[in-house]
Amino acid sequence: MLKLYGFAVSNYYNMVKLALLEKGVPFEEVPFFAGQTPEALAVSPRGKVPVLGVDQGFINETSVILEYIEQTQPGPKLLPVDPFERAQVLALAKEIELYIELPARACYAEAFFGMPVPDAIKAKARTELLEGMASLGRHGKFAPFVAGETLSVADIYFAYSVNLACAVGHKIFGLDLLADMPGAKALLERLEQNPHVQKIAADKEAAMPQFLAWISSKK
Repeated sequence: MLKLYGFAVSNYYNMVKLALLEKGVPFEEVPFFAGQTPEALAVSPRGKVPVLGVDQGFINETSVILEYIEQTQPGPKLLPVDPFERAQVLALAKEIELYIELPARACYAEAFFGMPVPDAIKAKARTELLEGMASLGRHGKFAPFVAGETLSVADIYFAYSVNLACAVGHKIFGLDLLADMPGAKALLERLEQNPHVQKIAADKEAAMPQFLAWISSKK
């Protein structure tokens, strides 16, 4: 059985978890906060989550894990077979990660944990977030999903990156990042009603106290 290493508060962990649930693949969740200990680095070379445990060993990096799952597991397809369409989905996922998730992440400490972030970093994040959302508006189809008619890897990134970016936009900058993207806003609301997304959200809420205790122990 596949083993998913990580913790339920991580959005990247939850991306892989949603893919497995959507495909109906049995898997075991293994609590793993990673870090730089020799034991953790033996599982994750950079001490990051998530990690997928398979018979041959460990696979790290979310995008690689998602492609491995698609190539090896049954269930609904999350990537198109056609090379061009597949490239479009993967490009959308990468654009969401690089130009929306990463700029927003620079402000997570202030938005979610009350730890101030320097104004220069926030200003840079604001500019990059607006540019990233504009790019998504140009490239995304939202017909009704990010890349077209069916749920794909791009929607998995969208569900667990854009939601946090929108929270950062609202809390830090007083912005509605989806104000000019009604299709994207409708998709985000629809994804929040997905039973698997709701299960993941409940698991995240249940795991939050342990996660906050772990964060406190690192201060």
